[in-house]
Amino acid sequence: MLSSNIKGVTNGFPLGIEVEKVVEKQVEINHDFLRNVFPKIDWKAFSDAARVMGYAELPEEAPEPSVLESDLEFLRKFHHALLELHLEEGALVCPETGRKFPVNKGIPNMLLHEDEV
Repeated sequence: MLSSNIKGVTNGFPLGIEVEKVVEKQVEINHDFLRNVFPKIDWKAFSDAARVMGYAELPEEAPEPSVLESDLEFLRKFHHALLELHLEEGALVCPETGRKFPVNKGIPNMLLHEDEV
């Protein structure tokens, strides 16, 4: 997740998501990658973002890391939310200022205006 770097913003994480279009792209699953990235994920921000993008298959609470060794179904769902869902059109929204950063063709425009630097 990205955070807002607007001057004076102290609570710029996590950015909200406004969805206009989500695209699913198939990616080969890599269990080792998923196990390594899992501890680095802010679970609440991640699961909330997945829900906003229309994917409600993740648990609200972060599961124990041991689930990564035994639950292939959870790994598949985690993989799908992390790597296969793409915000194609919409906006990322600063939680403090409400400033919207547009997303077009999957690319967020995070450039700040002069008065925000």
